[in-house]
Order: sequence, then C-alpha cells, then structure tokens
Amino acid sequence: MNKHRYNKRSKFTFSNSMLYLTIIFLFVPLFVVVFFSFNNSKGMEWSHASLIWYKKLVFESPSLWTAFRNSLIIALTSSITATFLGSLAAIGIKWYRFKGKNYITTISYLPMVLPEVIIGISMLIFFSAVKVRLGMFTIFAAHTTFNLPFVFMMVSARLDEFDYSTVEAARDLGANEAQTLRKVIIPTIIPGILSGFLMCITMSLEDFVITFFVSGPGSGTLPLYVYSMIRYGVSPVINALTFVMILGTMVIAFTFRRFLKTVAASS
Repeated sequence: MNKHRYNKRSKFTFSNSMLYLTIIFLFVPLFVVVFFSFNNSKGMEWSHASLIWYKKLVFESPSLWTAFRNSLIIALTSSITATFLGSLAAIGIKWYRFKGKNYITTISYLPMVLPEVIIGISMLIFFSAVKVRLGMFTIFAAHTTFNLPFVFMMVSARLDEFDYSTVEAARDLGANEAQTLRKVIIPTIIPGILSGFLMCITMSLEDFVITFFVSGPGSGTLPLYVYSMIRYGVSPVINALTFVMILGTMVIAFTFRRFLKTVAASS
C-alpha cells in the first residue's frame, strides 16, 4: 500500500515536471509548423486542409532543390573526407608515440570549441589570402575542417576501450601493420567511425554561419536558401519542407540506430 502511494507521488517530481516542460518547449513549435503546412491559406489563420504547399515544394521550387543538392553533395563529400582523415588521425595518435602528441591532440579540438563566427571569418581570410575563389570547394574545405574533431573524438573514445592484446595476437600470427589495421582495428572501431560519419552529415547539413562566410555565387546551400526566403516572410513551402526533413531524419535515425546496434553487438 505504501509502495503504491510512493509510486503515485513520484510521478509528480520536480525533475519529471522539468522534463515534460522541456519536451513541450522543443516539440510544440514543430507540431505547429507541421500543422500549418497543410493549411490552404498563406497566413496563420486556418482555412481548410490542402496539399498545395507540398505540390509547390515538389514541382515549383527548382532553386530550393538546387540548394538541397548542393547541401547534399557538400555533406557527403566533406563527411567522407573528415571521417577518413579523423579516423586515421585517432588511430595514429593512439597507436604511435612521437613528440608533440599531446599538443596535436589539444589543438585538434579547437574547431569544435571555437565560435563558428571566428572559424568562418578565419576561413574567409585564408581563402582570400591564397586567392581561392569562393564556391563549392571552399564550403567543402570549411565543412571538412570543422567536422574533423567530431570524428576524432568519437573514434578516440572507441579506441580507449580497445583491447590491444588482439593487436599483439595478430602480430604473433604473422600479420603486418597494414593487415592488422584493416582486419583487426578498423572492424572493432567501426561503430565509432559510423557515428562520426553521421555526426558530420548532420553538422554539415544544418550549418549556416560558416557556410555564409565561405560560400560564393551559385553555391548556396539549403540553410542559406531558407534564410533568404524567411527574410521576406515565412512561406508555407518552408513548413512543408520542414515536415519532409523531419520524416527523412526519423527514417535515417531509426535505420542507422538498428544498424549500429547490430554492428556493435557483432564487434
């Protein structure tokens, strides 16, 4: 009886109340955006349900899809590059001993902790100094730079739990350094590599500040395009795009969640 009373009281704790308020604060705006994406009128007054804004999104927004294509190209290429370089950097720092190791580890996290405005301005000054024309390449280089620390951190965390006796066993069985890396180390840390890759894609797709400084004519990404639309009033097409991106993100997140669980269980 007392236990039952305790369970009833525990549902109304301060922590639970703050949790519910935080969830409401985060998700109610999304529900409002999704709700009005089905509104036939352009304003905030509901008239009747319609798919007109989804029709305009798909068939009458070529510049929006161009920006989305640019974002996707940059996200994939910069994420693959950052994942490759960041994973090798983490393995090299954990595996080898050399002078300046702690210094390199410390400065590797700088792009992650510095404000994006500083990184964007620094990149712009650098590209201007070396006379590189602003465009897709400069956005790719900037995104690769600020994505590297996230991959480095996640792969390093996975390597901290790595059992290096397997490396010694592989060496005893005649495996050279390349074979040990390819057949022992990488399969073990693949969950960290994939997590870093997904983080890079997320950071690249949503970045606005750094991209704003290093983008050039014809290289606008989706965040820049949405910002240019919002300056003249919120279009319901943006509401429709938001709902489509929410659905896409949920599908990708749940798919990779199961995949990462399977990989982690088998490693």
